[in-house]
Amino acid sequence: MRILVTGAAGQLGADLVTTCDASGDDVVACDRAMLDVGDRERVHRVVGDARPEVVVNCAAWTAVDACESDPERAERDNADAVRWLREACDDNSAHLVQISTDYVFDGTLDRPSVETDPPNPQSVYGRSKLAGERAAGEAATVVRTSWVSGEHGGNMVKTVLRLIGEHDSLSFVDDQIGCPSFTADLAPLVRRLAAERRPGVFHATNQGAVSWFEFVRDIVAAAGRDPEMVRPFHTADLDPPRPAPRPANSVLDNAALRAAGLALLRDYREPLAELVGALGR
Repeated sequence: MRILVTGAAGQLGADLVTTCDASGDDVVACDRAMLDVGDRERVHRVVGDARPEVVVNCAAWTAVDACESDPERAERDNADAVRWLREACDDNSAHLVQISTDYVFDGTLDRPSVETDPPNPQSVYGRSKLAGERAAGEAATVVRTSWVSGEHGGNMVKTVLRLIGEHDSLSFVDDQIGCPSFTADLAPLVRRLAAERRPGVFHATNQGAVSWFEFVRDIVAAAGRDPEMVRPFHTADLDPPRPAPRPANSVLDNAALRAAGLALLRDYREPLAELVGALGR
């Protein structure tokens, strides 16, 4: 498969490039320096020159709080960019895979969100990512994931490992729940969906739902420290509050993967242990 990956220096993008290389694919890896996906002319030129069979868009502006104060940039990088990629894919008969997020939901359900639930984003970031999903079109593959961590880029696992070296105690919210997702598992699934050109929306997370407080305790324990050093508090007690609202229930049900007969990703504790081990080397 000839595949073009945008955001190739990011968490998922880097692992996807590695996965595709290992699978024998012909990979065009585009980091931001090579391809600013918000530049329509550049998108058309790079995709036209590469002539890929599949484009996977891992590029996004994911600074959730910063998006609140710069909605124009969020729209450009997370929505307009997908429109330009779709145009370029259509011109070159390529299949588009768009990576999306749990933030397209408002997080008010008392159950996990399935792919057919109506989105209702509450933040600028969430609205821009939903606009990107819609810009991708019905023929595209949309992969929604959540709470992503990997060896590349910044993430919660790396943050916690740094903090436990600097503090005797940590505090994290216990009233926001979701499914941690690890790029080592997510990348092979994204590659499979891309290779099979499966249209539609797929929720793809590692299995197991936890609060941020519980997840951080698991990270601390995986690092060989006492999880009792982590203390819970409520989102309402954040001072100052975060600029962007967070979904209280970000748990994504991987219903479409099950319906398609595709294997679900592992329980998150397994890749968590592997990642902590890798980062400690």
